[in-house]
Amino acid sequence: MMRLDRFLCEVHMGSRSQVKEWIKKGMVQADGLTVLKPEYKVDEENTQITFRGRLLSFSKFAYYVLNKPAGMVTSNRDPRSPVVMELLKDVPQKNLFPVGRLDKDAEGLLLITNDGELAHRLLAPKSHVPKTYFLRLKEAFTKGQEKRLSEGVDIGEKKLCLPAETKLISEQEIFITVWEGKFHQVKRMMKAAGNEVLFLKRVAFGSLALDETLASGAYRPLTDEEINQLKKDADYDVGK
Repeated sequence: MMRLDRFLCEVHMGSRSQVKEWIKKGMVQADGLTVLKPEYKVDEENTQITFRGRLLSFSKFAYYVLNKPAGMVTSNRDPRSPVVMELLKDVPQKNLFPVGRLDKDAEGLLLITNDGELAHRLLAPKSHVPKTYFLRLKEAFTKGQEKRLSEGVDIGEKKLCLPAETKLISEQEIFITVWEGKFHQVKRMMKAAGNEVLFLKRVAFGSLALDETLASGAYRPLTDEEINQLKKDADYDVGK
């Protein structure tokens, strides 16, 4: 059982102060009855909650996409630097964490969730979920470098990296897609290919693409369609 105002927050209807006001105005029903008290207890799994006639469904898991700014560590806490989870301090869910990592100086798409099984499946080496990055390079990107990356390069691991796909944007700017998540992988791959990354921004993770309207440091909840597509990427039961 949980308070009605907390239920509304956890299904992303608004802030705690907003939903309390809506409840007091008679805009929320529980099993067909108008409830005027925010502290009213509901069974989040079985009580039918409607807001202005719209039926709301509860999930114990939450999923957000964050546009990470440079200068923040991809972690829940760090004693020396600001961390990305500070940007989500107002969300109602607990136990959220970033899925995978972006370097402190990197920017772009981070998936934030409390769904540990999905995170594990997305990051598992055998899953080979693609990750696409925009890169600005120190030198012009050459056909030779493209060929080396497409064949898989040696970055000092036991095995060569899986072949990467690249798309030229300008002389020193490319998109690169990789299917692994090794430490500093993209930077190490480019160095092995004979170039250097000056700027890195993740623009896609599996089927999830960075929303260009999402400002740096901003976040939003994923849509049901985006969540289901990510679960398909990870070969995860979409009914969960």
